[in-house]
Amino acid sequence: MTDTTDTAAQVAPTPTFDFAKWEAEQQARNALLDTIRPKNKAAIFAVLAEASIANVTVEFDGYGDSGGIESVHAEADGSEIALPDGSITFLTLRWRETEPTEKTIPLCEAIENMVYELLGQTHAGWENNAGAYGNFVFDVAAETITLEFNMRFEDSEFFEHTF
Repeated sequence: MTDTTDTAAQVAPTPTFDFAKWEAEQQARNALLDTIRPKNKAAIFAVLAEASIANVTVEFDGYGDSGGIESVHAEADGSEIALPDGSITFLTLRWRETEPTEKTIPLCEAIENMVYELLGQTHAGWENNAGAYGNFVFDVAAETITLEFNMRFEDSEFFEHTF
């Protein structure tokens, strides 16, 4: 038997994106990240203070739709030292999760997780196109994390001359 269905007439439904739903999910996620950040920060700074580290600088760079952490430097008494080997209890929140998961991870991994979380919240897409670069500075005495962010951009100027 021959199928006489006109396949050209069949049209697949057009997918739609519910921006309002996505935005509400993102706001809820950011609110949850804001509630777990103080505990994660305290855990990181406690280990750094115990090791007499004054600050930690994390350099990142991204462009062309990829990017990452370039280096992590710890300083004590004016000299660079290695991060302690210890692990900390850290709360993580994966995409679309509504409850954080508690994990024990190495200090360096906790610092990297914190950096990526903060980059995602403040400058999502930092690695796209011309990208961005900068530093996070963890000041142990002040218990602050400062982001020094540099966004790259491309520009063009149009000139037309008729003579």
